[in-house]
This record gives sequence, structure tokens and C-alpha cells, in this order.
Amino acid sequence: MHTVIKLYNDELSGNCYKLRLFMALIDLPYERIPINFYPGREHKSAAFLKINPFGQLPVIDDGGYVLRDAQAILFYLATRYDPEQRWLPADAQARGRVALWLAVAEDITRSASAARLHDAFAYAFDIEACRSVAHRLFAHIEDHLADGEILGDEWLAGRRPTIADVACFPYIALAPEGGIPLDRYPALRRWIRRVKALPNFIGMPGIFAAGIDPQPF
Repeated sequence: MHTVIKLYNDELSGNCYKLRLFMALIDLPYERIPINFYPGREHKSAAFLKINPFGQLPVIDDGGYVLRDAQAILFYLATRYDPEQRWLPADAQARGRVALWLAVAEDITRSASAARLHDAFAYAFDIEACRSVAHRLFAHIEDHLADGEILGDEWLAGRRPTIADVACFPYIALAPEGGIPLDRYPALRRWIRRVKALPNFIGMPGIFAAGIDPQPF
């Protein structure tokens, strides 16, 4: 019998949320181990640093296999727990496209997420630089999605959702919390609506399910 995955989790972390979202989408049970990111800074505690010396969330423990980094964990979960390969296609070119967007997700974290940390949690980041980089990224993603819609490719890596969409979704949807409005990105907002309409979609504070979102996405 497989042991339940442990997710070291903070409810306000977008990177933790993307794992909760993905495990909901594939109906994978897990146990949340709460780590207070702010103001408790438990991710920097001596006890947590024994689990992840980098002092970062999220981390999973899958029967003794400990893995950090949200994108790496998404890749692992899709490889191990999605045998039909719905979320991480086997085709080399398709998998390459997914990997590209996992890298973009890291860029989104360094910009849009950093702006959110600045505004919501008073992190000492160069806020104008963060917002500027985020807008450049979002403009490229907007063009990619708009062009794809013309061809029938409504998702970041093609015609069906993959972990690429899960990886990029949280900090794009949360960008307004960092002073990065999405008004100028209609294709991006349509994509957000598509993600929210996925079966088993779950939200987090600041992100609501389709039909109950107070923001006109």
C-alpha cells in the first residue's frame, strides 16, 4: 500500500498552491504539513532546514523520497502518478515544450511573485524592476496564447492542458496582488478562465474558482 505524500505547505504560497492544484486535478491524495512562511518564517527554522537546506517551500516526502522545487515536483508527480500521460506527454517535442514553460514559470516567480512578496509581505525587492520584467513576460505569453487560439492551441504547450499551465498559472493569476494588472492581456485572462474551468480545479486565497471569482477574468 502506497504511503500518502506529505506536502510541506503554506496556504498563501503560490508555489505550494500549484502542487495542491495539480494533485487535485489528478485526484491524488496527500497530507499537508503546515509551514508558516510569513510571519513565522518556519521555512528558515533549524528543523525545516534539515528537510530542505535551501530553506524554501514547497517540499514533498513521498515514502521517504524527499524532493524540493515546485517545478521539479510537478514533473515528478506527473511522471509517477499520471500513467496516461495526460499532463506530461511522452512525445519528445511536446515534452520539450512543457520543459520550456517550466523554465518560464521560474521567471514568473522571480518577477510577478517577487512583486507580490514586496507588496503583501514587505520584502525588500526592486519593485519597479520586478513589475517591468513581469510585464515583458506577460506580453510574450499574451502573444503566444493569442496566436495559439487562432490555430486551436488554447494551452501553453499545445491543445491540451499540461503541467506547463499548472506551473505558470498561480503567479500570473495573483499578479494584481503585486501591482501588476492584467487588463492589457485579454488572451491571458481567457487562459486563466480556462484553467479555472478544469475539472477538480481548486482555488487559494486570491484565486477563486470559475463562477465565483469577484474579478472579471
